[in-house]
Amino acid sequence: MPRIVVGLGNPGPEYEGTRHNVGFAVVDALARRLRAADWRRGFASLWVEASWRDEPVVLLKPQTYMNRSGEAVRQVVGAWRVAPGDLLVVYDDMDLPLGHLRLRPRGSAGGHRGMASIIAALGRDDFPRLRVGIGRPPRGVDAADYVLAPFAPMERPLVEAAVRRAVEAILAVLAAGLERAMSRYNGPTPWPSAGADPAVGGGGET
Repeated sequence: MPRIVVGLGNPGPEYEGTRHNVGFAVVDALARRLRAADWRRGFASLWVEASWRDEPVVLLKPQTYMNRSGEAVRQVVGAWRVAPGDLLVVYDDMDLPLGHLRLRPRGSAGGHRGMASIIAALGRDDFPRLRVGIGRPPRGVDAADYVLAPFAPMERPLVEAAVRRAVEAILAVLAAGLERAMSRYNGPTPWPSAGADPAVGGGGET
């Protein structure tokens, strides 16, 4: 039985690199790390099979648009018959400062419509999730406009570092378990040194 890692975002080039698509960015970076490139269409998603330390992993990017993410997750969970603890959902969070990571074993949607859709579709909230902080919108900026806008140039180095760190956090979950990964990776991402490889890209097929 594989572990399922789901990154949330919106499909289409107009949403590439936006704050709301940071879940896609993390899963794309994870696919590159695991050398998984054979993306397929199915489960209302783009998905690819990979492995980490000889254990199977399925990476999933729902193509339903954010507010209907639960449709895709319900399909893949039903097809693979995974337990709640074998699912990990990665998504953006305005309530965390930019670049902060927070792994949790369960919880509410916290106002995130993609997570609300998944919780409603599965009928439960006891599955792990990794929240990637995108910070609050500036005063006078609508939240919907903020999450659908690209990261500002000054933000991108920190976001790229956070995406790389999120990949390491996911691999730690797969290898050592959620509790140990939480103790190591929950918190702020340090500002990167110059010359780090970019990690924030689009949501297309890798």
